[in-house]
Amino acid sequence: MAKQDLFERSPVRAFEEAIGSGLKAGELGLVTAKKGLGKTAVLIQFGMDTLLNGKQLVHVSFDQHSNDVISGYDTVFSEIAKKKTIANAADVKEQIIRNRTILNFSQDNFSLEKVVNTLNALKAGGIAVAGVVIDGVDFAKVKESDIQSVSSYAKATKTKIWISAAEAGDKLEESAPKAILPYFTAVIHLAAKGKDTVIQVLKMGKNKDIETTLKLDSKTSLIVSK
Repeated sequence: MAKQDLFERSPVRAFEEAIGSGLKAGELGLVTAKKGLGKTAVLIQFGMDTLLNGKQLVHVSFDQHSNDVISGYDTVFSEIAKKKTIANAADVKEQIIRNRTILNFSQDNFSLEKVVNTLNALKAGGIAVAGVVIDGVDFAKVKESDIQSVSSYAKATKTKIWISAAEAGDKLEESAPKAILPYFTAVIHLAAKGKDTVIQVLKMGKNKDIETTLKLDSKTSLIVSK
């Protein structure tokens, strides 16, 4: 019950409510922003949402050390748990992290296609992955076949996958190379607006440039609606 309470208070609920939907199983989502604006924090929130839903998550990082990733999940869990007094919060946390696998690679020698091979190996080993986040992708090192491989894996296994990339453009066509962009069901961009980091929903399914009041909380970096 405590885990369900936390799931209902996940910042991803604010995201879904603001746009009337969310990423579904078998679909790819993309988070872009300039470096340092909170892409990793957002991906961790999507990852934590999978864990709070009682499902297996794989977090792949191309630019974060495992200790930093673990610290990020600890922080997000603590901030969500603050919203409701939960007597056994430590036990709930221990339960959910058992479903988390963190992988670190260098994109210089480990392609997205190889990431998919690793995910398939985990599946063969009995890990029923339901969510994947892939942080720090450099599209300059990505071929269309790489994204096609990720997309095919997501559809075949009904896995929800979020990817982040350091892209400064705040228009949909600037988010990813033209050949790659159609593979993403959702595209969101983080942009600095005054003192706020706002979340621009550039694409969700067939809808584009969806107006929302979503932003990252200045203290916690959690997704909130103004």
